[in-house]
Amino acid sequence: MTISDERSAAFIALGISQQNQQPVSLVSTSGSAAYNFAPAIAEAFFQQIPLLIFTADRPTEWIDQWDGQTIRQQNIFGNHVKQSFQLPQEYIHPDAIWHLHRIVNEAIILSQSYPKGPVHINVPLREPLYPEKNEKITFSKNVKRISVAPTEQVLNDALKVSLLDKLKSYTRVLVVGGQQDYHEGLANALKSFSKTHHAALVGDIISNLHAIPGVIRNSDVFLGQCGEDVKKTLAPELLITFGKSVISKNLKQLLRKYKPVAHWHIQPNGNTADTFQSLTQLIHCSPQHFFEQLATREKNESFEHQKKSNYSSIWKAEENRTSRHVKDFFKEPQFSEFAIIKELLEALPARCNLHLANSMAVRYANFIGLSEKNKGVRVYANRGTSGIDGCTSTAVGHALSSEVPNILITGDMAFFYDRNAFWHNYPIPNLHVAVINNHGGVIFNLIDGPDNLKEKDEFFITNQKLTASHLASEFDFDYLKLDSPKKIKNLIKDFYEFDNRTKILEVISNRKSSKETFEQFKNTIKKSYEA
Repeated sequence: MTISDERSAAFIALGISQQNQQPVSLVSTSGSAAYNFAPAIAEAFFQQIPLLIFTADRPTEWIDQWDGQTIRQQNIFGNHVKQSFQLPQEYIHPDAIWHLHRIVNEAIILSQSYPKGPVHINVPLREPLYPEKNEKITFSKNVKRISVAPTEQVLNDALKVSLLDKLKSYTRVLVVGGQQDYHEGLANALKSFSKTHHAALVGDIISNLHAIPGVIRNSDVFLGQCGEDVKKTLAPELLITFGKSVISKNLKQLLRKYKPVAHWHIQPNGNTADTFQSLTQLIHCSPQHFFEQLATREKNESFEHQKKSNYSSIWKAEENRTSRHVKDFFKEPQFSEFAIIKELLEALPARCNLHLANSMAVRYANFIGLSEKNKGVRVYANRGTSGIDGCTSTAVGHALSSEVPNILITGDMAFFYDRNAFWHNYPIPNLHVAVINNHGGVIFNLIDGPDNLKEKDEFFITNQKLTASHLASEFDFDYLKLDSPKKIKNLIKDFYEFDNRTKILEVISNRKSSKETFEQFKNTIKKSYEA
């Protein structure tokens, strides 16, 4: 497929790769076109999504010679690709052809080896670039292909015994899942492990652990409002982590302040990330295999098991308390972007992809969370770099490569910034977009620092007057305008009817009231601890 906007094209490729779990090739002309791939490549690098980036280039001798469409393209993406390759300029000698095939095979293999990620191939080309009239185009039939035998890093018997012995010595075991795709096998292994060892299991909405019974979904809510005495009771002795980034700043602050005695991080390979400043052991193994192998049940219950159970019960008590207060807060009908996102999440189709844009959309959704009944919902968000620039394009990539419903919840800034996600000739009837339009964003009114600056409105908040109705008209999408509480139920019902049309639901919001509602919500949780 061809996408006119290279930045959008790269994020669409990212979405396709994420959906299909296969490398996707990106091809651009030379010059600044290649540079426009950079934001998506950085996102793919930190989310470990395989991309193969082919950038056409001019011959080396013409770089820096004021010739058209030439920039310095070798290693243009720096440290945000796993490797950058340069193809030969000439293919006269047979070894040059062998070299070409070898490089491309190596790039494909590298993109798929753990951790997966983007790989760049720069392609210098000489003129003439176009075929002569009536020239016959032929393709090589015997293309060299190098396959890789699949292997899996597993725990050996000695390490398994050692880890189980250590595990028995800790009574306060906390498991934290970072961002990852949904894996049923991993979910089952975590369920068994947490039950066997009475471990508390915490997962943000982007961890895709919401289908597991007993998972702590609201940690970001209560950790931001409870007192230090409660936080101390929640601090673990052993922290076990897997996956990538965590949204919750409150959880990160808890674990950095009250450091565990031991911290194990589970990953097959790759860089060492010490997110909570407490890492003591890096275990190279697939998370599913780790939790399956260590879900070994002891024969006899003991006092130590009871203490473990008490610890996990403390987390569950805070979760249950918070769930009750969240439910009470939304009991009375209200027209706020926070309440409408709650309505949207509760009405999701049984099987769908849920895309959450940065900045407030993903935070609102994380505060509300998903439940076990949302087992068929797969959650995606560009939290590798946490930028707003390609959230819509990534969702478009998923929609183009799948038949399941794709729902994007986004803010006006992320939505209009990435409007070229729709600038192509491919239908996306299975994509429905909910846009929270408060004409400038709320996040800088809520986070500490910018919210108290007198320069906030000029330098932090973009006051924009756009409406999604014009965009919907341009691209021939169905448009729904939600601007009063009376319309909520009917419009959300219409929004979730997939009738072979792309739909945009625009929620007309107000920055001031949105801030007030969110502050009231946090105060409600805080007061529950003061009572």
